[in-house]
Amino acid sequence: MKQVNLCIQKGEFIAVIGPSGVGKSTLLMAINASTAIFQGELFVLGEAVHKISGQSLKRLRSRIGVIFQGYNLVKRLSVLDNVASGMLRQVSLFPAILKHYSANQYRRIYECMKIVRLEREALKRCDRLSGGQMQRVAIARALAQEPEIILADEPVSSLGPVSAKKVMETLRAVNRDYGISIVSNLHQLNYAKEYCSRVIGLHNGKIVFDGSPDLVTQRVVDHIYQGEQQVRDECMPDGLPFLPEVIVA
Repeated sequence: MKQVNLCIQKGEFIAVIGPSGVGKSTLLMAINASTAIFQGELFVLGEAVHKISGQSLKRLRSRIGVIFQGYNLVKRLSVLDNVASGMLRQVSLFPAILKHYSANQYRRIYECMKIVRLEREALKRCDRLSGGQMQRVAIARALAQEPEIILADEPVSSLGPVSAKKVMETLRAVNRDYGISIVSNLHQLNYAKEYCSRVIGLHNGKIVFDGSPDLVTQRVVDHIYQGEQQVRDECMPDGLPFLPEVIVA
């Protein structure tokens, strides 16, 4: 990533699009301080990520949920136990090992499963679920963490159309009903336009589009994926400068 100037407001549902290898995953992992930042400044939820460490970093990460393309579930465990793992920072080690949770924690787990419409599958092992169901378990696990931001790294790229739509509808409901900011990398442009409130296009490590899904015309798409210089002004209205600064409120 280079010369990136970006501010993400609370409650936005952002799609990050662009060709493979342009820095989409790097941008997401930088927000979570999972990749090194060598230049510039990155502020997330008021914290200076470019120089954060130790307990401050742990506290920041506890406020950020992450959803991966490969689900990252313990597939031999049940849906309930996988969702409960999202609360590990809030549960002491011994009860967690015994899978013993308080009544309030069980209510929270059930609420998260209900949000993703998997409460009836609570005791089913995750290796018996479909890919779309496993991704919804991953969303419920992130919700159990009570995050302020969810980062979704290619959450539907390995799913069929029906499952992908259910996952995107779930993410939109989480964003709309709970006010959780979501930043998601997407290869599917139609999902970005249908479900997200803002689209950021990357090309060659730079932001070349930042705006409403309604503004993503075919010329803009060509610019994002082919780097056509002549439509640069359309993609970046108001002469937005490229500065090495990212702020996630």
